[in-house]
Amino acid sequence: MRERTREIAFVGILIAMSVVLTRFASIRIAIGGIEGVRIGFGTFPIILSGILFGPVLGALTGALADIIGFALSPMGPYFPHFTLTASLYGILPGILVHFPLRSRTYRIFLAVVVPQIGVGCLLTPYFLHTLFDMPWKVLLIPRLISTPLNVLFYVLLLFSLSRVPLFAALREQ
Repeated sequence: MRERTREIAFVGILIAMSVVLTRFASIRIAIGGIEGVRIGFGTFPIILSGILFGPVLGALTGALADIIGFALSPMGPYFPHFTLTASLYGILPGILVHFPLRSRTYRIFLAVVVPQIGVGCLLTPYFLHTLFDMPWKVLLIPRLISTPLNVLFYVLLLFSLSRVPLFAALREQ
């Protein structure tokens, strides 16, 4: 019971961190009145939640962070498509970190790269293009620059956190 309470509290902190990093501590570029590009580190707490607590709590972290963030700082109308993408940032690492690879390094690298490319570079631009008819070039060029930087930063941060006793689960992955 006590461990479950600790998990719930930690997930709440990760949700709050994601909201702040996504909505208030990132660069938001509007295209035609709709947020077309957001450069920041708001997905890191969602990825961390998926790695530490599994795909279900990772998905919950992403979905709640998106819904709460929208309520606090909307830019454009609400679309559940983006709640789905936020939850995928938690689901995919929660699954991929348990892939049957011998090296913990590869598993953590996969848990960061797959959502960054699959969700950040493919699915989110697809939704923006489909829903708002935004041009692909405008959507993809900033992501092709920010995604490798995010991957590098997230992987380095995860390995740094794995040395902290609070994040001992990262060492066990």
